[in-house]
Amino acid sequence: MRSPRIILRLTLLFCVVHITRAPEPKKLSSRVVTTKYGSLRGFVTTLPNRQWKPVEIYLGIPYASPPVGSLRFMPPVTPAHWRGVRMVDKFSAVCPQNLPDISNETEALKRMPIGRYEYLRKLIPLLQNQSEDCLYLNIYAPALGKLY
Repeated sequence: MRSPRIILRLTLLFCVVHITRAPEPKKLSSRVVTTKYGSLRGFVTTLPNRQWKPVEIYLGIPYASPPVGSLRFMPPVTPAHWRGVRMVDKFSAVCPQNLPDISNETEALKRMPIGRYEYLRKLIPLLQNQSEDCLYLNIYAPALGKLY
C-alpha cells in the first residue's frame, strides 16, 4: 500500500503541472458517475506531454461533512446526499495551515534551496483558499473512450 504522503505529493505535483501550464478550455465529461451520495460530472483535459493520454478529472468531491461546530475534533461523519448531478470541476478549500513566507526571494533563499522555493512559488497560490470545510477528494482517472 502506498503511503498517504506519496499520494499527496503525486496529487500536488499533478495539480502544479495542470495549473501552471497554458489554460485549456474544460471539456465536460459526458459520463455521469453515480455514488451512494449523489451523481457527479467532471471534465476531461489533455496533459502537456504528448505520450500522456487524456485524463478525466473530478475536483472537490465531499467525503465527509464539514468538521465544524460539534463535529470539530470528531471522526469524519458521512456527507449529506445531494440531488441532481453535482459539477465537480473546481478545487475545494484546503485545510488550514501555515504557509512559508516567500514574498522576499532573497530572504527565502537563505532558508531553502532554489528548487524548493520555485516549487513553493507555484504551489502557494493553490493553498490560499483555506477553510475547516476541507474534506474533499480530487480524482484523476484515464479518460476511456469518447467522453466529451
